[in-house]
Amino acid sequence: MPEFANQKKTIYLSGPIMDAHAGEAREWRETAKKLLADDFRLLDPMRRKFVDREVDSANEIVEFDLQDVRAADIILVNYDKPSIGTSMEVFYAARELGKFVVAFSPFEFKECSPWMVRFCTKILGSLEEAAEYINVNFNE
Repeated sequence: MPEFANQKKTIYLSGPIMDAHAGEAREWRETAKKLLADDFRLLDPMRRKFVDREVDSANEIVEFDLQDVRAADIILVNYDKPSIGTSMEVFYAARELGKFVVAFSPFEFKECSPWMVRFCTKILGSLEEAAEYINVNFNE
């Protein structure tokens, strides 16, 4: 059997970072790791030590995030508030790369942006529901 046959699928953790309190941006990602890390490889953009709004790091931030999106099999999205970066990652992943995008959001369907509804494959009500969905449908 080929070595890659047993490789874990990779999940990119997409969600607001800019203008989010650092703890807020990290907390859900740490919970996601607890829920998914045993069976999946997780790419967390918070592992990098960039500072928002520094001109010399802006291109690096975007390119590293896009590199993670390309490397992922699944995109897990925290859609708890509008975020330009998160929306761009979702669009790029779904439209350009054909990735499966699973989001969780406190918003009712009628409150969601039509763009997020269109380009997220599935939107669920909580991180726990999204993790369960991923575990049931993508755990090999």
